Amino acid sequence: MPLDRTLAIIKPDAVKNRHVGEILTIIEQNGFRIAAMKLLRIAKPEAEAFYAVHRERPFFPGLVTFMTEGPVIVMVLERVDAITKWRDVMGATNPANAAEGTIRKRFAENIERNCVHGSDAPETAAQEIPFFFSTAELL
Repeated sequence: MPLDRTLAIIKPDAVKNRHVGEILTIIEQNGFRIAAMKLLRIAKPEAEAFYAVHRERPFFPGLVTFMTEGPVIVMVLERVDAITKWRDVMGATNPANAAEGTIRKRFAENIERNCVHGSDAPETAAQEIPFFFSTAELL
C-alpha cells in the first residue's frame, strides 16, 4: 500500500503546556514517520491565509489570535492511510466528544484550544503541506 502524507500541527496551547514530547511519542507509537518538522511562530497574515476557508465563520478571529499567540510545531507525517489515522489519533475536534486515549481527550482544554491540527482530506493535505514546507524540506 502506498504511503500518504498529512500536515500536523502541535498548537500553541500544547507547546505552552509542555505536551510536545508526549505528542511526538504518540505519533511514533502509531507508526508515523516524521518527514519534516519545524518550530515556528505563525504571523497573523499567515494564520489568516492558512485558515482562509473559515474566514466567514464566527470563530475565525479567535482562531487566528490563538494560532499566533505562541510557537507551534508543524510536521509532515507519513504512513499508510496517514490522514485518517492521524485524525483518529487526534480525536474529535471537541475534546468533550473525543475518545479516551486520543490526543485531544488527554491534552486539549476545549473546542477552541484543542492542541493539534490535521489535514482532513488528501486535497487539503496537498494544499497545507506546501504552505509550511518546500519540497526540499521533505525527507
